[in-house]
Amino acid sequence: MKDLKYLAAFSIPLVAFISVYFKGSLVFLTPVFAFVIIPLLELIFPVDTKNLTSEDVDNRLKKKVFDWLLYLNIPIVYGLVFFGIYEAANTVIETYELVGMIISVGIVLGVNGINVAHELGHRQATNERFLGKALLLPSLYMHFFIEHNFGHHLNAATQEDPATARYNQTVYSFWFTSIFRQYVGAWKIQNKLLKTNNQSFLSVNNDMFWYTVLQLSYLTSVFLVFGHIGLLFSISAGIIGVLLLESVNYIEHYGLLRLKTKSGRYERVKEMHSWNSNHVIGRIVLYELTRHSHHHFKSSKKYQVLDCHDESPQMPFGYPTSMVLAMLPPLWFRIMNKRVPKEMKII
Repeated sequence: MKDLKYLAAFSIPLVAFISVYFKGSLVFLTPVFAFVIIPLLELIFPVDTKNLTSEDVDNRLKKKVFDWLLYLNIPIVYGLVFFGIYEAANTVIETYELVGMIISVGIVLGVNGINVAHELGHRQATNERFLGKALLLPSLYMHFFIEHNFGHHLNAATQEDPATARYNQTVYSFWFTSIFRQYVGAWKIQNKLLKTNNQSFLSVNNDMFWYTVLQLSYLTSVFLVFGHIGLLFSISAGIIGVLLLESVNYIEHYGLLRLKTKSGRYERVKEMHSWNSNHVIGRIVLYELTRHSHHHFKSSKKYQVLDCHDESPQMPFGYPTSMVLAMLPPLWFRIMNKRVPKEMKII
């Protein structure tokens, strides 16, 4: 039964379905559940710092159930997206209901879409990477695969990394700098990969080109079938999903920077360069993303066997709670700035 605890990650899509289906006063149930109820539960449930034994790790890696729990997100995410678009385009609803539906579906795109895409994007199997890219499509953020895998994991916790928030930078400023720099960075990485393989910009292996075509095709199809309301819904929900992702990026590395060695190069990525959280609710709902320090230490390691390291900087709250705190910069700075090592405090 412990292996099935990650079924709780489907609680957000379930609540989102209830919001979209019943509408009315329930239309904002999803953000309340994600950013009020879950943070409250994190305060109630104890922190779990236990790591698996080597035998438990081997057993978990052999069980395909952990992979299928990820794959199941694909029909759930796409089903909910098109259900939301259909309801918005074909049902008489109030403006506030449309807004609530967009936010609800957007949260699902961030948690069960981009977050799961992140996990699958680190897998070695081509089919799993394909599924990860498919989960990025509704959020219009397919370039994340390139920038994250070939950029972020190389430059994490440095000023060259768009997804590393500076000390005293607000989350609102970070949204703009990270989104813009990651997109530009993805194109630069793609062009470099093409040149390395002696291929032209117009090569069929230009993934950024195909990502653009796929995303425009998706939006065009939605517009042709569901009209301008459907298009508004799909774009707006995608934006919510992206902002959710970037809020997570913000808290994952806030203020943490790798120092340079005598040679002028950055020290290698260590457990101290990512914020870790062992709050059980956030761990389960986000497929252990909160054990982010170990993920950066060994990105190929599957979510169900990530460890907690004592040398990792620990967040006082879980990731969902921390995302709420980040929306209040003075409070966030007051809580987090004193936890950032002095030698890393570069504005």
